Amino acid sequence: MQTATPPTLRPAAYRPRIADTALARLLSQTGAVVIDGPKWCGKTWLARNQARSEILMQDPAGNYRNRRLAVDDPSALLSGAQPVLIDEWQDAPPIWDAVRMEVDRSGEAGQFILTASTTPRDSVTAHTGTGRMSRLHLWPMSSAETGFSTGVVSLGSLLDGSPPLAAIGAASEASLLAAITGGGWPASVDRSYESAFALPQHYLDALVHSDASRLDGVRRDPDKLSALIASLARNTSTVVTNATLAQDMAQFEGMTPAPNTIAEYLDVLRRLHVLIHIPAWSPALRSPVRLREAPKRILVDPSLAVAALHADVDSLTSEPKTTGLLFENLCLRDLAVYSAANDAQLSHYRDNSGLEVDAIIAKPGRFWAGVEIKWSITQVDKAAASLIRLRDKMTNNSEQAPRFLAVLVGTGDYAHTRPDGVLVLPIDTLGP
Repeated sequence: MQTATPPTLRPAAYRPRIADTALARLLSQTGAVVIDGPKWCGKTWLARNQARSEILMQDPAGNYRNRRLAVDDPSALLSGAQPVLIDEWQDAPPIWDAVRMEVDRSGEAGQFILTASTTPRDSVTAHTGTGRMSRLHLWPMSSAETGFSTGVVSLGSLLDGSPPLAAIGAASEASLLAAITGGGWPASVDRSYESAFALPQHYLDALVHSDASRLDGVRRDPDKLSALIASLARNTSTVVTNATLAQDMAQFEGMTPAPNTIAEYLDVLRRLHVLIHIPAWSPALRSPVRLREAPKRILVDPSLAVAALHADVDSLTSEPKTTGLLFENLCLRDLAVYSAANDAQLSHYRDNSGLEVDAIIAKPGRFWAGVEIKWSITQVDKAAASLIRLRDKMTNNSEQAPRFLAVLVGTGDYAHTRPDGVLVLPIDTLGP
């Protein structure tokens, strides 16, 4: 008699995620999948959609019985119906080696899903699990996942060489600002604007007063950390140095933290998956042009930048420069999600000739595409010129021609191809 397979733990209100497909594929390939990403981005629900049993390390039942057992006898927690979800595993680090040993012992795929809202120090995962444990990074929800974008224009289809489907951008300035300020947090979807707007403010409050110190037990100054996040928000979507952040904090926040403090706090924000580095693109350019290698820094969701600046929809309407940077932050978040869904990498381009392109989507040896991001359609001509300049620089040096060039815009346009071949795509039409 066959035993029935237990159902998954899928929550009744689960909203499908683009990462569902990637998680299923990784579970079929490796014994365990580690999902990391910022808190509140939906890691647990993503895992429950495919898990058949779970162990919650932050469950207070029995005086945190699961956490104590994970330290005293971690292997005792691994006997549930597979895949077993081990939520926030970093709260009980010994569970890592127990999972790795069990995967080694059985050799079977799809046994465990581990989630983590922080990145532990390297010493915790000294045995990396290479070949046995795969990783999946989860962002807050993209515009296509929240429903702000129709997703009619598929990035995957564009990368395959297909022209964009006819689509009209329907976003108004007000709805686009609401998407930026409310963000892509699952708990905010279908909530009132007031509720959505409040969530990132609560997020930052918990981060500076609790999460940053709970990370490793080291107390961090909430005021300095708040000032640094505000500086990152003012400089989001730019290649900003630590020295520039220090100058910005002195000018706007009246603080002058030591350089090592800024470096440490930036590391904390990266380990909490709040600060994201978009790397510089490095094509095999046979040219004397020197590429700039510094990453572009963004916050994981534009709503955090809005909250850090104490801004709102009304104040942003009178700050076009800030609004443009926040819009780029939103677009880079979306492009990161859609690129990952197509096994491509997101980067940016900048060289010492002054040429910059906001986003490069590439799969080394196969294709690349260039994307400029502009809030207003009045900036499309200038953006298209930069893209064409990059294309010509690549092809003149015997590099691959781009799969496509595109300008992502905010409001007031439709998906179309210009006479020069550059696509114009409203962000609320783009999807994976």
